[in-house]
Amino acid sequence: MVKEIYIAGEWRLGRGDTIQSLFPADQSVNAEISTASLDDVNEAIEKADLAWRKAEWRNSMPHERARILYKVADIIEARVDELSKLQTRDNGKPLAETRALTLSAAATARYVAAACETLNDELTTQRAPDFMTMSVHEPVGVVAAITPWNSPIASEVQKLAPALAGGNAVILKPAEVTSLIALELAKIFEEAGLPKGLLSVLVGRGSVIGDAIVKHPLVRKISFTGGTSTGRHLAHIAADKLITTSLELGGKSPTIVMQDADIELAAKGVAYGIFSSAGQACIAGSRLFVHRSIYDQFLTRLVEITKGLRVGHPETAGVHLGSLINPKHLASVDAYVQLAKKEGGQVLVGGQALTEGDLAKGSFYLPTIITGLNNSAQTCQEEIFGPVLVVMKYDDEADLIAQANDSCFGLAAGIWTENYRKAWQLARALEVGTVWINTYKKFSISAPFGGFKESGIGREKGRLGILAYMQQKSIYMGLSEQPNPWCD
Repeated sequence: MVKEIYIAGEWRLGRGDTIQSLFPADQSVNAEISTASLDDVNEAIEKADLAWRKAEWRNSMPHERARILYKVADIIEARVDELSKLQTRDNGKPLAETRALTLSAAATARYVAAACETLNDELTTQRAPDFMTMSVHEPVGVVAAITPWNSPIASEVQKLAPALAGGNAVILKPAEVTSLIALELAKIFEEAGLPKGLLSVLVGRGSVIGDAIVKHPLVRKISFTGGTSTGRHLAHIAADKLITTSLELGGKSPTIVMQDADIELAAKGVAYGIFSSAGQACIAGSRLFVHRSIYDQFLTRLVEITKGLRVGHPETAGVHLGSLINPKHLASVDAYVQLAKKEGGQVLVGGQALTEGDLAKGSFYLPTIITGLNNSAQTCQEEIFGPVLVVMKYDDEADLIAQANDSCFGLAAGIWTENYRKAWQLARALEVGTVWINTYKKFSISAPFGGFKESGIGREKGRLGILAYMQQKSIYMGLSEQPNPWCD
């Protein structure tokens, strides 16, 4: 049976083509899903524009919106096992990882609910006897939210919760290959009491349906997580429309191991930073710089840890790396490894897909470590989005900073050292939006997240993440009973 999509609060078959959701671990069919047509896009956006303008939503009290988000969080937590498995079926990540992402989504909804209740506007007074001023924040209107395939449930709630908390309506366009969890979220928001028309989930090809959504004249904000080339395209559309964007894009994040680092802690942290999610993360620590004095010792331990990682069926307990998203992406990752060899790189471990046995039907790739390249190599400059780590030596700290910053990206970085004064100085010198010190890939919904340079524009999360979906208005109130004087 073909799955329906969610159009302006109604479940029905989209008028576009039917697509298949495939399980990356073996390419079996999860579901047949209908997709949106251009008429569906127009209908969803027009009804969304009507829905957010209604007094019962536009003028609703913050605690009323918060109540919906608290309910969403409760439902997600109550269904964590089911939703985790659905996420795994969608993108091939191990169940332990998708469970953590599902609980993270619940925490996001709960945090945004609390922040929504406590946001205040400002009385911007000044020393003027005849007037006072106030600054207020209001919804932008209809928001286009476009999400990636690598962590759908976390990315989608991270956009839906603050956008709705800000009083907007949202058109959600999930990645075509991972649409199941987005449709399930629509059911959850519906069950939580979200008024009809404020949310649509439009499945379809990004170049057609995504483009139609963001180009629609009633869409007043674009929130996108994904590749830099698509983000640049969306930024051009936003510029033409003079609307705001939040763009969380690609990365080629440097990780730095200094000479005084705890080698065991750092080696395990580096392995986790690149190989969790099978490297399919914009924040993956894919460029590693190790001080020459500990390079051999550190690399030996890192290789041992990497060889011990378990690649396997994502529904099997104890697996570290599941499947890559699909065969096309598998081929892309392997092509980068072959390119690294041509550039003079040596593969110390991994470097190949699993093509025999029970995993042959899936898109599994061994965790890979490459040495012998310098930072200017193509493999060190372009985002691979797979379990591939390039390791380089460094001696001089100034040169290290220059190399770490020598990238068009600036999303994240990791530093391993026992010297926190040095770590602070280095963190401030790195041109990235997030720096982890003696840890990696830890997140707090209260901490803003985003990138420098081609890694994005704007910030998500935190209290100000709600204001990113709102626009500010200044109101002047006259206090004098005399008419305005003419200026001489």
